[in-house]
Amino acid sequence: MSEVRKIGVLTSGGDCGGLNAVLKGAAGMACSENIKCFVIPNGYAGLYNLVDFNELTELTADRMDLFNANSAGSEAGHSRVKVKNIKDEAKYERIKKGLKKFDIDALVISGGDDSGSVMVDLHKNGIQCVHVPKTMDLDLQTYSVGGDSTINKIAVYADELKTTGQTHNRVIVMEVFGRYAGHTAFRGGIAADADAIIIPEIPVDFDILYEHVKETLMRRINSSDVNAGTYIIIVAEGLRDASGSEIVEEGAGADSFGHKKLAGASKYVCQEITKRFEKDDTIKNFMEKTHLFVKGMYEVPEVRSVTPGHLVRSGRSTAYDVNFGKEVGAAAVKLLKEGIFGVTLSGVKGNEIRYMPSEKAIEQRHVDLDQISLFEQLGVCFGRKSEKFSPGFKELDSAPERYM
Repeated sequence: MSEVRKIGVLTSGGDCGGLNAVLKGAAGMACSENIKCFVIPNGYAGLYNLVDFNELTELTADRMDLFNANSAGSEAGHSRVKVKNIKDEAKYERIKKGLKKFDIDALVISGGDDSGSVMVDLHKNGIQCVHVPKTMDLDLQTYSVGGDSTINKIAVYADELKTTGQTHNRVIVMEVFGRYAGHTAFRGGIAADADAIIIPEIPVDFDILYEHVKETLMRRINSSDVNAGTYIIIVAEGLRDASGSEIVEEGAGADSFGHKKLAGASKYVCQEITKRFEKDDTIKNFMEKTHLFVKGMYEVPEVRSVTPGHLVRSGRSTAYDVNFGKEVGAAAVKLLKEGIFGVTLSGVKGNEIRYMPSEKAIEQRHVDLDQISLFEQLGVCFGRKSEKFSPGFKELDSAPERYM
């Protein structure tokens, strides 16, 4: 094994909070270890085309001063490219030639499950690399950069929507990312005091959801001295109905990894609730009783969809993600220097760097449904018949491990 003197850093997949902290952590540790650190721009697209570059940007101390670790997104740029699917039989040799052209010995790659799977593929084809976990979906086996930043954004937006919702007595349905794991919808919704949270792990029974919407909204408007109330639903894009079928807008297509481009969950929820409002005489009687009813114009409460989309990826990172990003970015360089490749960082505990096989790290992790009943007992609807929280009890000999 040759000594690592030059490394490349790249970020891949979807952007999110904490990525610039990863870059600064990796570059800062590299400088400290007298290792040169270069940006490979635009993810795996840049890596594949590296052989055609004339020069690369070195992350010196002066260059690092030009970007802020607290900013979301990535100074290195991104792309969604699955190297294995590139129609070029010499693709791995092309990548190796690019690395050799710039004398790059190893790579720090920050990405989620898809990007991590590419990193595994590169490692198996003789390219030395380490994976830093990144995904705002939080569906890796480790904590991943971007999760906390996204959850905080979701919580803020959902909470702020209550002002417009209450002004118009509307039901507001906010759709968020997450694909087939509902971690960000779940945790963001809880933090926002959302009334209902719909996640892919629980196929939604719209009749149950509707009854909760109706009872809660009517109670709030009736108890208000100005007849004002709202109801907030957070729905993950990977919504499934009671039959288990995905809700996908027609013609949405697929990305380069073959995943369906999920869309339309919030609109579908709006349609299902509105349809039930319009068939429910109780609602029309309620609207008349509260002096809200206007025939032909305002007969049932409005249900509106909101999709913050890429806003939850943007702006600023949380302090938690910046701390974690710097730690794992720096730890990745230590692993490369030690000759440890093809693994995923899980964190730094004191002076111990923790990592695991990347094949295991990128296995999808779902919301722990045992925790759902706790919040159901607190009044949150998850689109199913509520269950009572029945915990076990365990006394610990010491404090549980924490990231910070």
